[in-house]
Order: sequence, then C-alpha cells, then structure tokens
Amino acid sequence: MAQAKTKVFLEEESIKSIGTEERKVIFASSLGTVFEWYDFYLYATLAPFFAALFFPSGNETAALLSAFATYAAGFLVRPFGAIVFGRIGDLVGRKYTFLITIVFMGGATFLVGLLPTYQTIGWAAPVLLVTLRLVQGLALGGEYGGAATYVAEHAPQGRRGYDTSWIQTTATLGFFLALAVIGGARLWMDAKVFADWGWRIPFWLSLILLVFSVYIRLKLHESPIFQKMKAEGKGSKSPLTDSFFKYPNNKFVLLALLGATAGQGVVWYTGQFYALFFLIITLKLDYISAYILIGVSLLIGTPFFIVFGWLSDKIGRLKIILTGCLIAAVTYFPLFQGLTHYINPALEEYSAKTPITVAATDCQFHIFVGPWSPRTS
Repeated sequence: MAQAKTKVFLEEESIKSIGTEERKVIFASSLGTVFEWYDFYLYATLAPFFAALFFPSGNETAALLSAFATYAAGFLVRPFGAIVFGRIGDLVGRKYTFLITIVFMGGATFLVGLLPTYQTIGWAAPVLLVTLRLVQGLALGGEYGGAATYVAEHAPQGRRGYDTSWIQTTATLGFFLALAVIGGARLWMDAKVFADWGWRIPFWLSLILLVFSVYIRLKLHESPIFQKMKAEGKGSKSPLTDSFFKYPNNKFVLLALLGATAGQGVVWYTGQFYALFFLIITLKLDYISAYILIGVSLLIGTPFFIVFGWLSDKIGRLKIILTGCLIAAVTYFPLFQGLTHYINPALEEYSAKTPITVAATDCQFHIFVGPWSPRTS
C-alpha cells in the first residue's frame, strides 16, 4: 500500500514538473519570438518615413516602392534562413540556435536605427539597408520555425496544436507592440522631428528587448526529443538531402510550402499588414485612427489562434487550414470594398466615375535596389 501511494505521488509530481516546464518553454519561446516579429515589422511600418532618406531623392513614390522592395527581400531569404538555422539546430541544438537568431535579428534592427542616409554616404545607404534586411529575413526564418519545433518537441501527445498555437500569436503581438511603440513616439514628438530622426527610436529600443530575450533564453534547456535523438544517434547525417531530394519527404515539404504556409501567408499579410497601408496610404485615414483600428482587430483576433490550435488537436489541422483560406478568399474583396465605402466614400465615388489606366514601357521593378537600377520619372 505504501509503495503504491509513493508511486502515485511520484507520478503526480512528474506530471506537475512536465506541466511547469511546458509552460516555461511556451512562455520563453513565445516572448522571444514576439520581440523578433517586433523587429521585423518595424521596417515596413516605418518605411513611409525613411524611404526618402535612404534612396535617391526626386521621386517619393519610387523611393517608397524601393523601400518595400527591400522589405520583400527579407521575405525571399526567410526559407533559406529556415534551412540554414534548421540545419544548425540539428547539429548543435535548438537552444543555441535560438540565441544566434535573436542576436542576428536584434543586432540588425538596432543597426538600421544607426544607418547614415543617402545624402550622407550615397549608394552605400540602400546597400547597407538591404544587407541588414536580408540578415533580418534569415534570422526570422530560423527563429519562427525553430520556436515552433522547440515547443512541439516539449508538447505531450494531444496538445501540440494548442501549445504551438501560442507561437502563432507572436506575429500578431509583435505587430501590436510595433504599432504601440511607433504610435507613442509619434504622439510624443513633433511630426517633423519624428520624420527627420524620431523614427529611429523604435529601432534603438530593440536593443533593450534583445538583452532581455537573450537573458530568458539562456535559462532554457534543450528539448528532450533532441537530447534523446542525439543520445541514440538517430539524427540524419544529411537532413537537407533527405528532406528535399528523397521521396516521400520532398512531397510533404512541397505540400507544406505550397499547400499550407503559402496560403496562410497571403491571408495573414493581406488581412493585417496590407490593411494598415491601405487605410493610411490609399484611403488617407489619419495614422491614429488607423493604428487604433488595426490594434483593436489584433486584440479581437489573437485569442482565436489559441482556440483553433486547441481545436486542431481535436479535429485535425487540415480542416482548419482549408476553412481559414476559404473564408479569406470569399470575404477579402467585400471587406476592403467596405473599408473604402465607410472611410473614404469620395474616393469610391471618384473611382467609379473616373476609370484610370496607366501604361508605360520603361518601368522596371527591382528587389535589390542599387546604383545599377535604372530610374525613370
């Protein structure tokens, strides 16, 4: 009887210990990833302010498009970041890979706030900006996938959807944090001062978040699944080859990239990120109202990451992914039309009465903008 009670007690304590470690892992991984998304989103949110500072003057629209092209470059290298840092994670572990990615991201973001302008150093300014943007993209590619993997390897059976759903909230929370910091700085400072140099302050603040994130992550332990895999020698000696060039692994990789994450990327960035630019740039809504609208939307939507993560453990991931993409495909056009109708009805009326067509033969779009890029009026 005493032995049975002791066994039950030890099992209960083990469950409590696992639960505590699980919560610690989720919190530390999520918090660090929130800071990384904050760094990543600062660039695009502030691009309208610094675009004219880092690219040749004379055409503000061309400068803004160049800044957004540089932002897009960060997305192009994210898959490579996932591959590179995923490989490092397989070799040295998830914890140390976490530290590398967050240092890269935080350091690159802080340096953007220190960059001299085009007027000061010429074409070196956009080249350095693109370089730092590529570092950000590589780091986030490794961070986001690494965080999800790290949490999933700690999660018990039947809770992986719920546990990793906390990682999905980090992009929203990072965007919200970026909007809050930028909005606070714009309210605190004169508009001209903010446009001249005040936009750099949110980039500088990333250094504080970096130090805090590194401190938290140093306290994490390696995932038990990775430790077991290493101890048993079951790790793949050529994970990239096994993943991309061996069937059926390569089939699952393509299905995940094109069938799942590509659609989710379109839904996410159109619904939240593009919506911000649409409100401010296209509909000419003042920035305070736009930030409030997007902020409230984020607060309403974020809890549903957890809800649908939990639900995915019950009914499966595929049904939820397909339903989300279908809802977006059906609702996005009428939603953006509704925004135009209620926020700027004059623009809606003008567009209906005055169809505009633009034609040109000498316009080119460049992801990597530099002195080699032809520029036209």
